[in-house]
Amino acid sequence: MILGVALGESPPPMVAVSDGTPFWPVPRSLARTAERAFVAVDLTEAPLAAVAAVRVGGPCPEALRPAAGSGAATIVRGGHSVTGRPLAPLDTEAVRRFAGTCGLMDFAVTATGSPMLTDHELAVAAIIAAEVPGARITLSYEFGHPGLREREVEAIRNAALGPAAGRIADEVAGELPGVPAYFARSDSGVVSAHYFRRYPLACDLGATTSLARGRTALEQLRSGGWEVPDGVVPDGVVPDGVVPDGVVPDGVVAAYGAALGRPRAYVERIVQARGRAELDRALQDARDEALTRAVSAGAAPGAATITETTVNPLSYLPDGLYRVRVTADGRPWAG
Repeated sequence: MILGVALGESPPPMVAVSDGTPFWPVPRSLARTAERAFVAVDLTEAPLAAVAAVRVGGPCPEALRPAAGSGAATIVRGGHSVTGRPLAPLDTEAVRRFAGTCGLMDFAVTATGSPMLTDHELAVAAIIAAEVPGARITLSYEFGHPGLREREVEAIRNAALGPAAGRIADEVAGELPGVPAYFARSDSGVVSAHYFRRYPLACDLGATTSLARGRTALEQLRSGGWEVPDGVVPDGVVPDGVVPDGVVPDGVVAAYGAALGRPRAYVERIVQARGRAELDRALQDARDEALTRAVSAGAAPGAATITETTVNPLSYLPDGLYRVRVTADGRPWAG
């Protein structure tokens, strides 16, 4: 038995799923025996931590500075062009001063050109980690978008959601001790609790997406003759929560939708290739990274597969530049 859980209500709706068929409500004692749990939660109302934002690049107008809200922000010299050409040496001393004096633990780092070359973001992360032991650091290149502002906004929000995601993951682990937990992604699929803590932005609209997926799945079940349970159910599942006229509550639908997900991750990069052989090597690197990320997201080792590869030449830029996106998923690992 696997378990779907929808957070946001008290108590949270839980659905037991066996061979793709949902049953509810689920007694707490039975929930704790689940093989694995899939959690649907929206983070749109989650409290946001103050973030220290570091942009690596050239000067900009005040209106275009990093939008760190209640946190702190700085711009330091460095970065690369979209082709990977260095724009300026990284100002490591400025990074060190900011990290040591900002008084914050959650950092978002964005460097110009990082979808092509990650060196300066990684270097900044190393300086922050040395100056602020235990700092939680988000790097914008991990979100892949070519636009600096787009990546920066997502990196800042991911960093701001980190503490709240950690508390949610801790609460789920406390309620379901020993049950491996997965969290629904905003763009379908699920991720491990470890991945959720590090990349909560991936699950920003997890409950909304799960609700839509659950509705579709229930319609498919009903078209095949399934009816809202009225007493044919697995041992230990108490069918006393069905509402009149066979209407399934949204929380139950979202919990069911979450339980249908598979671990998924993607990689998005800008690559430069002079000919087919170089492009093939770059694609293989991206595929290998996507498979590694899928395992980090909870796919069973050796079971992750590439499900989609998209390669688009970049217009109005030097020949040989491509935007690459690779998606991988696999069956969940229950260990």
